[in-house]
Amino acid sequence: MSRVGRKPIPIKSGLDVKVDGNVVTVKGPKGELKKEIHPDIKVEVQDNEIVVTRPTDNKSHRALHGLSRALINNMVVGVTEGFKKQLEINGVGYRAQKQGKKLVLNVGYSHPVEMDPPEGIEIDVPKPNQITVSGIDKEKVGQFAAQIRAVREPEPYKGKGIKYADERIRRKEGKAGA
Repeated sequence: MSRVGRKPIPIKSGLDVKVDGNVVTVKGPKGELKKEIHPDIKVEVQDNEIVVTRPTDNKSHRALHGLSRALINNMVVGVTEGFKKQLEINGVGYRAQKQGKKLVLNVGYSHPVEMDPPEGIEIDVPKPNQITVSGIDKEKVGQFAAQIRAVREPEPYKGKGIKYADERIRRKEGKAGA
C-alpha cells in the first residue's frame, strides 16, 4: 500500500472540508481551494481526518492514491499556512521592482520585462535583488516562480541571472588562456 496515501490528513480547527463526489473543497483562514480528484480514488472525512482510499492494487491506482493524498494535503497546508518561494537576482545592474501589482525586471535586455501575477498570487520585492512569491495554491506559486526564473536563467560561468534562494549553481571554468 502507498506509504503516502495511507496516512490520514488531520483537519485542524478553523478548517472546513467538503467532499462532493470527486470534488474536494477546503476552506481555511487564508482562503478557499477546490480540486477535482480522479473518480477512481475515494476521499472521505472521518472523525476530524481526511482518509484517501483506492479500489484496487493495480499500478495506476497506486500512483493516483499517493498523488491524490499529496494534493489534498497541499490544499490543507495552503489555506492554513500558505506557500512561499524566494528568488534572488545576481548580476551588475540587474534588479526587480514592483509597480502596482506588476513585477518589473531589468535583467540585461534592451527593455524591462513586465509580469502580471495570476489571481491569488502576491509578489513582494524587499530588496532590488530579491523577489518573494506567495499564495495559497502551491502549484500556482511554483509555476509563477518558474516563469520569473525563466526570464533570465542563471548561467554557469559568472552566475548571472535569476535563481531560487536555495538553489546552487554549478560553476564552470572559462576558456583556458593561450
